[in-house]
Amino acid sequence: MPEGPGPRSTLSVRLGGGGAARLMTFPGKDPMRRVQIVSNAVLARLAAVGADPRDDEQTREGKALLVLTSVLILPIAVVWGSLYLIFGSPVGYVPFAYALVLLGAIIVFARTRNFAILLRVSLVDILLAPTLSMVPLGGFLPSGGVGLWGILAPVGALVFSGPRSGLRWYVAYLAVFITSGVAGQIAGAASTLPEWFTSTMLGLNVAVGGSIVFVLIATFLGQRDRAMDALAREQERSERLLLNVLPREIAPRLKAGENPIADAYEHATVLYADIVGSTMLAERLDAKQLVALLNGIFSRFDLLAERYGVEKIRTIGDNYMCVAGVPRLRADHAQAMARMALGIRAYLDELRAAGEDRIDFRIGMNSGPCVGGVIGLRKFVFDIWGDSVNTASRMESHSVPGRIHLTDATYELIRDEFNCEPRGTIEVKGKGPMRTWFLVGERGPHAESPRPSRDERSVTLPLETLGRAERASWPPR
Repeated sequence: MPEGPGPRSTLSVRLGGGGAARLMTFPGKDPMRRVQIVSNAVLARLAAVGADPRDDEQTREGKALLVLTSVLILPIAVVWGSLYLIFGSPVGYVPFAYALVLLGAIIVFARTRNFAILLRVSLVDILLAPTLSMVPLGGFLPSGGVGLWGILAPVGALVFSGPRSGLRWYVAYLAVFITSGVAGQIAGAASTLPEWFTSTMLGLNVAVGGSIVFVLIATFLGQRDRAMDALAREQERSERLLLNVLPREIAPRLKAGENPIADAYEHATVLYADIVGSTMLAERLDAKQLVALLNGIFSRFDLLAERYGVEKIRTIGDNYMCVAGVPRLRADHAQAMARMALGIRAYLDELRAAGEDRIDFRIGMNSGPCVGGVIGLRKFVFDIWGDSVNTASRMESHSVPGRIHLTDATYELIRDEFNCEPRGTIEVKGKGPMRTWFLVGERGPHAESPRPSRDERSVTLPLETLGRAERASWPPR
């Protein structure tokens, strides 16, 4: 009969100081998988030596890199020292002394988390141990190029402490390396090492030492690239955030340090839209429902503003304010704002068709000069000022629910393209008698349809925002 699955072996690996052992199960015929997981677990444990929860990602990676590099060099030092001792050179004791000092520094670091001590001891150790070994071995070539290992000191300083520190350690390395090599040749100590051994060690020192240098530099560049990518993402995020707050034409000027920013605009059209009966709405809805309601409505307004090239200025409570012709100059500012207003009215018609027939707006528009800019030092906001802005607000407050109220100035700009209904002369607070109009619709065969785009249709007002009782009783007629 066929045999069942082979026996499975289990391996317990304890990760993290004081953590519970985690059992890992591997197939009995997959030893390489076992070796890989054990190696990863050991490396993770070593990388966590001296880790501090308060460390940022860059510091944590730096600590892990230094510890892993030091642990990698330890067995190399033992092998190198053993080879020299086997061939009768007492210099073989130097790598053992180096390994003991480095191991002690790692243990101290694991207990104290003092990265500065580990880095300093590691750099001094790798600088002096191999370079000074050239003196008793007879100089540069008779030593098999062992002094080349000292280059790890300036490379390590460059990676872990920056260019200035790396330069200082490089000068120190050159001084010690040249002095030790010359001193070894002057002393003329007869080498007891075979020539083939010296040549082999020269190749190994260049290959292994160079590999470690390559790993350090590659890791450093990788960390730098990741940091630059993170910085670029953060800058892009900040840029998007700034563009969500300020117009695209204004944001670069603010970033360049211009303050205050104030520009005069001779031709602009301002629109105000305000929910009718909002006080009673606020009384009947809790905070979350009210915010959801306003967010659904004003998100649709934002998409309409984007569609018609209108600049949103702000929302204050249940009031929406926008402008056309600022800061992007355009000759058709009044026409663009008229289409925006008609789009708002079409949206209200959608709400009525969906059962939200008690939500209504007063809309007011005016055209004329204004000043736009950014003032202050905190919470930058692009705003507009001027009598024409105040007049647009008066048009909204004196409007009729569901109607788009215009001044004579706006009417004169759009009369040839839009149908308007005269309201007559009314008394406007702070302005006196004014002749005003109601916008009815766009005329002509090329009139733009106010029907919503796909993006605009995706922003809908949830009917559940208003309960049945609230929908039935708000606002009062």
